[in-house]
Amino acid sequence: MKEQLALLPRYLAAHLGLTLVALALGVAVSVPLGVLVTRSRRLEGPVLGVASVVQTIPSLALLAFMVPVLAALGARSIGYLPALIGLFLYSLLPVLRNTAAGLSGLDPAVIEAARGVGMTPREQLRRVELPLALPVIVAGVRTAAVLTVGTATLATPVGAPSLGDYIFSGLQTRNYTAVLIGCVASAGLALVLDGLVRGLLAGVTRHSRRLVLLCLGGFAGLAVFAATPVVRALLARDQVSITVGAKTFTEQYILAGIVAGRIERAAGVPARTLGSLGSTVVFDALKSGGIDVYVDYSGTLWANVLRRSTESADRASVLATVERELLDRYNVHVAAALGFENTYALAMRRAEAERLGIRRISDLGARARSLRVGGDYEIFQRPEWRAVERVYGLAFREARSMDPSLLYEALRAEQVDVITAFSTDGRISVDDLVLLEDDRRAIPPYDALVLVSDRLARTRPEVLEALRGLSGTIDAQKMRQMNAAVDEKEGSPAAVAARFLDELRR
Repeated sequence: MKEQLALLPRYLAAHLGLTLVALALGVAVSVPLGVLVTRSRRLEGPVLGVASVVQTIPSLALLAFMVPVLAALGARSIGYLPALIGLFLYSLLPVLRNTAAGLSGLDPAVIEAARGVGMTPREQLRRVELPLALPVIVAGVRTAAVLTVGTATLATPVGAPSLGDYIFSGLQTRNYTAVLIGCVASAGLALVLDGLVRGLLAGVTRHSRRLVLLCLGGFAGLAVFAATPVVRALLARDQVSITVGAKTFTEQYILAGIVAGRIERAAGVPARTLGSLGSTVVFDALKSGGIDVYVDYSGTLWANVLRRSTESADRASVLATVERELLDRYNVHVAAALGFENTYALAMRRAEAERLGIRRISDLGARARSLRVGGDYEIFQRPEWRAVERVYGLAFREARSMDPSLLYEALRAEQVDVITAFSTDGRISVDDLVLLEDDRRAIPPYDALVLVSDRLARTRPEVLEALRGLSGTIDAQKMRQMNAAVDEKEGSPAAVAARFLDELRR
């Protein structure tokens, strides 16, 4: 608990900063746009329609979509900017719709009276229409504030620190204390913002200067708190820091800690980790310079980046080809092969596999139509899975996508019969699961590789040399033990990584 609470100021400030800026931009755009559509009815349908369509796009998809779009435009494609743009777009509809509804719902007699006393259209808007519509407009702002706070937790996979770091990492490492802290802090922040907006409206309508100043002071205090990470970054701008990325599962958090620790200990360069990045986002971030280093797997790169056939892929040739073509095509360097392979595998409860006589994936062929399979969010769309289906002729009764952290619980609770697992996952032995043999070699090898950006390789050769020292230092059994230390013994990835580096130094 103490370790998690120590992270709260940083995550909360980052989350608050994203929320306030996105909300301020949303209100600044939506209110004038709402006024415009009430003045030109031809615009109302298209403008509200576009805002509504944006709102229907799943928030995580919208944020992830910003990454390739910004990269194509040559902008910084990971971190604050894609998250800010996504949150800004999500904040538009509630304020826009309420502004249009508030102005359109005014009593025509009041508008006519304003004209009758000689008010210009601008005076009429400023002194009559907006004050009367203010409660409806503010209701939209309150809705947008709560929505933006909640959606900001999804900024984590695109590299923007937020309270979502607690939730994503906590779910993957089964640290439900972290999940609880993230959820409670997010809910508390939403209530505070909602209360300040509500209080500001009450102060204006009651002509209470004291209440208005109190609420404005509250917003100013939140803004100062949110700005603290930016101020720290500016003060530390002379310190060159290496950014190590990580995907969204336990092993990646541990390996990111090992890589960052190795850089600091062997090269003497500060390094920070940026976790819970999407699988495609992280490689794009390395290419574009959003991160400097991360660990990926040869099979993922072979199938999803190089677009090679996954069938009967030889481990040595895959490794050599991946290393050569990543450098030729993308200027990405393979600094080290860590020494273990973490391949996709199909796992079953041992008792169920023995009852059905299933030891290999080919044994599933005749049984699959009566079985349910569970996989992570992306596996059923990956070329590796399509190859497995094609090579083995698999057609399951039902395929369920879920968070990777829930797969083992679903299998244990008999909600699914087969899951897609990672071969180095510590929960395989703890839950007494059977990994089915890939007897027709449909799944490519998955050697763990340390990837380095071209910029880092050219400008910091001492970092590249330090990372080369990790070659062959981790075998599959050691990786399983480290994963189990986090997943089953509730250790932190950072502590497990530090312990490994201490052992390596001896």
